[in-house]
Amino acid sequence: MHPPSSPTLVVIAHGSRDPRHAATVTALCERVRADRPGLRVEPCYLDFQTPGVERLLERLAAEGVREVVALPLLLTRAFHAKTDIPAVLGRAGARLPRLSVRMADVLGPSPLLTAGLERRLHEAGLHPGDHASTGVVLASAGSSDPEAIAAIAHTAREWRRTSRWCAVRPAFASASLPRTAEAVRGLRASGVRRVVVAPYVLAPGRLPDRIAAGAREAGADLLAEVLGPSPELARLVGLRYDEAWAAPELRLSA
Repeated sequence: MHPPSSPTLVVIAHGSRDPRHAATVTALCERVRADRPGLRVEPCYLDFQTPGVERLLERLAAEGVREVVALPLLLTRAFHAKTDIPAVLGRAGARLPRLSVRMADVLGPSPLLTAGLERRLHEAGLHPGDHASTGVVLASAGSSDPEAIAAIAHTAREWRRTSRWCAVRPAFASASLPRTAEAVRGLRASGVRRVVVAPYVLAPGRLPDRIAAGAREAGADLLAEVLGPSPELARLVGLRYDEAWAAPELRLSA
């Protein structure tokens, strides 16, 4: 149970025209609330859906909220985490001087994320004893940011090391190569008997649909669901919240 003085958790999602995206964010926030009784959790979006980040912070300030932890619902530190979100929080902070806002770190990398990916693969039909004969395509949305690409590659290496997969190969739905279908075919060509695709994305939408289409096109043996409101993801959101609350306050500027 969180004390009444606990900062409100503001979950900042990217947003999408696809209604499945907001439904997934809502379900994730509900799971975090269930894990953390007494913690106020409010979702908002950078684009496409409401409420927007600034509008939500204005409403919270008008209600008398004084402390907020703003958590980017992102897997890597790319443009949104480095530029968009700090800028919007800075603008809000300049207009709402009585509201203290701390920005939490992005979600990845984390063993909880790979645990969530394994959960999705097992739910899709993979057996725990199949790891040694299975190659995994870790299919992410993609980014032009070298730091984000390096983080995906790091996650693939660590996941192979800790779970004893035959291979783990990154793939991307946009901005970077290889695409999902190309990665599936590459693993087949290298002699991997069973190839599965694990979407390293948080919610359904256009790019996850592109990942799924690539998996089907190349004949992957199994396609997992997106991470969605998994228990592991909810725990990770709570962990990032705790880390931000415990850290020294850094006032964001516009």
